[in-house]
Amino acid sequence: MATAAIFSSLRRRRSPSLEVFLAPVDFTDVGLVQTLVSLSTELVSSFSGKSLFFQRKNSRSLIRKIEIFVVLLEYLRDSGVDSALSSPTFACFKELYLLLYRSKILLDYCVRSSKIWLLLQNHSISGHFHDLNQEISTLLDVFPLDDVELSEDVREQIDLMQTQSRRTRLLIDKDEEALRVRLFSFLDEFENGRIPGLAELRLLFVEGLGIKDAKSCITEIEFLEEQIVSHEGDIEPTTSVLNGFVAIARYCRFLLYGFGENEVELQIGNQKKRRKGLIAQEIAETFITIPKDFFCPISLDLMRDPVIISTGQTYDRSSISRWMDEGHCSCPKTGQILMNTRLVPNRALRNLIVQWCTAHGIPYDPPENTDSSVEAFAATMPSKAAIEANRATAMLLIHQLANGSQGAKTVAARGIRLLAKTGRENRAFIAEAGAIPYLCELLSSTNSVAQENSVTAILNLSIYEKNKSRIMDEKGCLGSIVEVLRFGLTTEARENAAAALFSLSAVHDYKKRIADEEGAVEALAGLLRKGTPRGKKDAVTALFNLSTHTENCVRMIESGAIAALVGALGKEGVAEEAAGALALIVRQPIGAKAVGGEEMAVAGLIGMMRCGTPRGKENAVAALLELCRSGGTDATEKVLKAPALAGLLQSLLFTGTKRARRKAASLARVFQRRENYPLQSGGLGVGYAFAGNSAANRDPSFVSEVSVPVSISVSVL
Repeated sequence: MATAAIFSSLRRRRSPSLEVFLAPVDFTDVGLVQTLVSLSTELVSSFSGKSLFFQRKNSRSLIRKIEIFVVLLEYLRDSGVDSALSSPTFACFKELYLLLYRSKILLDYCVRSSKIWLLLQNHSISGHFHDLNQEISTLLDVFPLDDVELSEDVREQIDLMQTQSRRTRLLIDKDEEALRVRLFSFLDEFENGRIPGLAELRLLFVEGLGIKDAKSCITEIEFLEEQIVSHEGDIEPTTSVLNGFVAIARYCRFLLYGFGENEVELQIGNQKKRRKGLIAQEIAETFITIPKDFFCPISLDLMRDPVIISTGQTYDRSSISRWMDEGHCSCPKTGQILMNTRLVPNRALRNLIVQWCTAHGIPYDPPENTDSSVEAFAATMPSKAAIEANRATAMLLIHQLANGSQGAKTVAARGIRLLAKTGRENRAFIAEAGAIPYLCELLSSTNSVAQENSVTAILNLSIYEKNKSRIMDEKGCLGSIVEVLRFGLTTEARENAAAALFSLSAVHDYKKRIADEEGAVEALAGLLRKGTPRGKKDAVTALFNLSTHTENCVRMIESGAIAALVGALGKEGVAEEAAGALALIVRQPIGAKAVGGEEMAVAGLIGMMRCGTPRGKENAVAALLELCRSGGTDATEKVLKAPALAGLLQSLLFTGTKRARRKAASLARVFQRRENYPLQSGGLGVGYAFAGNSAANRDPSFVSEVSVPVSISVSVL
């Protein structure tokens, strides 16, 4: 905890509070002088032999001072003064302990940080070395040297260090500062649309920064990306500037160090380590539930441009516009006749969606005409320098995808995958530059790393709305994605293919095409049965999306997806989505017959009503209601005979969500219509009275009533 606090304070260019240093040792039962000897000796042995690439002069000056403290402390220890320290001396030695500990943290920070980061923080870190020197000077000024007996040579060394400490000024190495200025000049050049030449960049990165190979450059990039993730608003440089340097470093990584095939081995070694994060990072094994008010009631997708219609309901602009274009003149959710066709932007809701996406690291691509006030809430926009550097990098990568060796293509695919992980600009110009056809070719590669990188790159590109059509329009691309889903060489490749189908199926017009692709639904069903937790999540959300298209019902039945969804009802993490998909499927008689024919369907839905989450209970009761309405007498009787259903309905009528109560009331009314039907476990009692007060008509907008949290398993690997 102390180390974390100190790192934070170092980055903030502030002195840390004393409390963060008091934890490491308790002086009650430990000889103070011996403790100081051990700490100072460890410092000297750990860092005296290390030549830091930056901050050499400051670090050497600090270590030399610590060496003199070692001489002093060893002399006192050998003199046996531990038990005879005066109070002022004891207090000064405690202060010395804190000073030594801070020195250790600062030196370790310099050793562990990347070279580019140290250069960017040159002034700040130099200031910390100066602060420590000032504290050494102050400590020596108040140290009661007369209270301890020192030899003449020890006393001379202490006096000399005291004199030097008083004279020392803030030291910012001129060569390092010149290099820092040069680094920022490259940022300005990219900002102005000029790409620096190979020789200039080599002089800075190879000669100036000492970054000799691709592995070292990748380490630099990863460190800077970590600083962006943990960035705090008052720290310099800003996130926008850091993004610029990451983009430049990535460009240099390929321009200067090439696409050597040995890089492929490095990727295989790091494959597991790099799987982390959410949509703006790696596909996670935990999933975010989007607030239900952020969904469009028609498409069930996260709204990009929410608008309000005359009835006061909010929909995504594209969905409600399509509804009106099809000739409908009523509100999809309430059934009310529309007084007019005006679409009023719901800016308050849109701002909330953008803020929520930003807070959870989820890319949000607002429509082209989004006003600037919304953009201000979005994640920090990349600088022009970052955009230009990324564009230049994309051109290098695509050239290798087209003309490189198999190993170079694999490296380039990974580069595209990483470049496409954030930013609509990146995803847009990568696709515009023609990357998608080459990535599609790699989907059939016999190299597992190449296949996984290419399918994940396509997944990342598909997050940008316009790229979905580019992917779907590319001849054979959808079929290749499905082939990876079915026969992919790695688990990650198969899961990412499922996630790609989930992303593409967000467009209503593509749902039928995906379902009709040979083996697609079967493979999703298989992944739902036997996949990893993450794979099951990808599969069930994709199946749910496909279920929202009414013409896919037959394919869902023929492919065995019904049985897979029923089996998923008892599995944590996918049960809610499975119930939501079943609730959509049973709206059609053929779907209700198929679900009713599954032996465990009703029992699974009842189990979810008993032990599921509030949203799961909501979907389960909705599915049972639709099963009764569309499944005929046999299905209804099977539901009515379910043990404890009456009690569960009564519980939902009083404790469920608003939608769950409405569905429970409707299901209770179904029972009422079946005169004197002997319900298992007794009648509904007071629940019937509640049900009798509910509207009698079937809700025409049932799709909007199915509540399924969208799993953010679309990756940016």
